[in-house]
Amino acid sequence: MKKLSYLCGALLMFGATANAQLIDEKDVTVTMDLQPVLQLDMSTPDQIEFVFDEINEYYAGITKYGATQLRVSSTVSWDLYAVGRSTGTNGPEYWDQQLEYGNNNPNAIPNLPLSLLELRQAQANNGAAAAGGTYPDYSAAFSPSNTPSGQNSLYVNGGTSTPPSTNDKYIGGHAGTSGIPGDDFLPGGSYLTQTGITSNYFYVIDYRILPGLPAIFPMAAQADGTIAAANPLNDIESANAVGNYAEPGVYTMYVQYILLEDQ
Repeated sequence: MKKLSYLCGALLMFGATANAQLIDEKDVTVTMDLQPVLQLDMSTPDQIEFVFDEINEYYAGITKYGATQLRVSSTVSWDLYAVGRSTGTNGPEYWDQQLEYGNNNPNAIPNLPLSLLELRQAQANNGAAAAGGTYPDYSAAFSPSNTPSGQNSLYVNGGTSTPPSTNDKYIGGHAGTSGIPGDDFLPGGSYLTQTGITSNYFYVIDYRILPGLPAIFPMAAQADGTIAAANPLNDIESANAVGNYAEPGVYTMYVQYILLEDQ
C-alpha cells in the first residue's frame, strides 16, 4: 500500500513539471512621426501675356480663361490665397517696368498697382463662412467695364509675408480662429479622393486686365476691395492727379499662390 502511494505521488509530480510554461520576453519600441503635409500642384503656362494693341481691348479688357489650375492635398486644416509680387524696381506694390514707350510725358505714370490684375475662381470658397469682408473670395463674375469694382482685384501685401486678413480674399479657407470647418478653414483631404468640379481641393483660375479709356485701370483696388480716388496705391487715378494715364511699355509681375496650415 505504501509503494502504490509513492508511485502515484511521483506521477503527479512529473505531470506538474511537464505542463509548466516557460516565457522569455523582449520589447521593441515603435515610434511614429506624423509630419504635416501640405502639397499644392499647379498647372499653368510659364508666362501669361496680355498684349493691348487694339482700342477695344483697352475698353473691354483681355481675359485669359482657365489659365491656372490648382490642386490641393493636405493632412491638416488649411488655407489658400494668392498675392501679387514683383521684384520691387518700381516699389513692392507695383509692376516692374521692363521697357517704356513714349517721351516721358509727366502725366504718363509708370507705377502700375499689382491689384489691377483680376482673378476669378470657378469654384467658390467653401471655407469662408465667417469672413468679414465684402468679397471673401474671387468667385464673382468680372464686372462690366463701365462698372468699376474691386471684387476680383488681386490681394497685395507690399512685398511682406502678411497673409490676407478677415476682410480680404482667400481662394480656400480664410483668416480666423473659430475652429469650425467651413468658417475659416478647410479640413485635410486631397483632390485625388475629393473629385468633381465642385471639389474644395481643385480650383480653376481666370485672369483679366482692364486698362480702360483712358488707361487708368479702374478695377485696381485696395486689399479690402475699395477702389478709385481714395486708393493710395493707384497713382494713376488718384484725386490729385487728374489727367494721368498708364505709361505705355512692357511690365511684368507674378502671382504667388500660398497654401498654409490654418492657425
